[in-house]
Amino acid sequence: MTTALLTHADGLLHVNPPGMPEQVARLAYIQRALADLDLLRVDPPLAEDASIALCHPQNYIDTVRSKIPADGYAGLDRETDAETFLCPTSENAIWRAAGGAVKAVDMVLDGAARNAFVAMRPPGHHAEQDLPMGFCIFGNVAIAAKHALEVRGLSRVAVVDFDVHHGNGTQALLQDDPRALVITSQQMPLWPGTGAASDRGPHGTVLNIPLAPHTDGHHAIAEYERLVVPALIKHHPELILISAGFDAHQDDPLAQLNWTADTYADLTDLITQTAQTLCEGRVVSVLEGGYDLDALASCARAHVQSLIKAAT
Repeated sequence: MTTALLTHADGLLHVNPPGMPEQVARLAYIQRALADLDLLRVDPPLAEDASIALCHPQNYIDTVRSKIPADGYAGLDRETDAETFLCPTSENAIWRAAGGAVKAVDMVLDGAARNAFVAMRPPGHHAEQDLPMGFCIFGNVAIAAKHALEVRGLSRVAVVDFDVHHGNGTQALLQDDPRALVITSQQMPLWPGTGAASDRGPHGTVLNIPLAPHTDGHHAIAEYERLVVPALIKHHPELILISAGFDAHQDDPLAQLNWTADTYADLTDLITQTAQTLCEGRVVSVLEGGYDLDALASCARAHVQSLIKAAT
């Protein structure tokens, strides 16, 4: 078995205004960092609207498409969010980011790969049903989870989100479905301000793990061993999806956790080992944040190397 990498040059065409930390170079750095690794390289397809509609209403999907500008930049919702923009070449990037996550699920469930990493942008874990925010437009991981449940017929899935910011969108999109376990660790306090440990969702299928500023990787791994592994064992998912944000790294400019590339390797090992026990190693990882370019590249490489190790 092998690890699949789903990435595409269209991901470089979603351009944000100058000075935004979510930038084209993020994907370029990751693609270079993974260039020499032995991966099954697959072009992510454009998502069907029907797949996106598993999480977002069609009128929101239509609104996103209609707001793509002929030139310059268009803010999707300037009243609630001043960070999420569209440019004239955004459409294929957005639809391939969602389509890549769906395709990766199909590949892993069909046995074409043991696990997969979707290196596309824009990210997705802050997007709610009809609310773009935090650079995110569609909930790529949540869409993939719903595809696994509704289209592929799985009974249970789990999302593990180790981005430094709370995956409020993924929680909002999945918390009403008791088949989906949503686990997120996040620095607290930090934007968007959600993710309290007391918030377990309407079915008790949400596990939020707040981490204090300056928490190092050793403490984070201990929390995952203490809280995440037992939650996964209890839920017994047939597929684990990862929201892979690399902005908990000690060099990231948007947060204050003190993780290293080794933290991400160890964390990935822990998740893949648990997946091997619970769901035949079936893991789909999808890129989220990470804004120091060198740290992002090294952490993504460490993460993917751990996926490769788990697939062999």
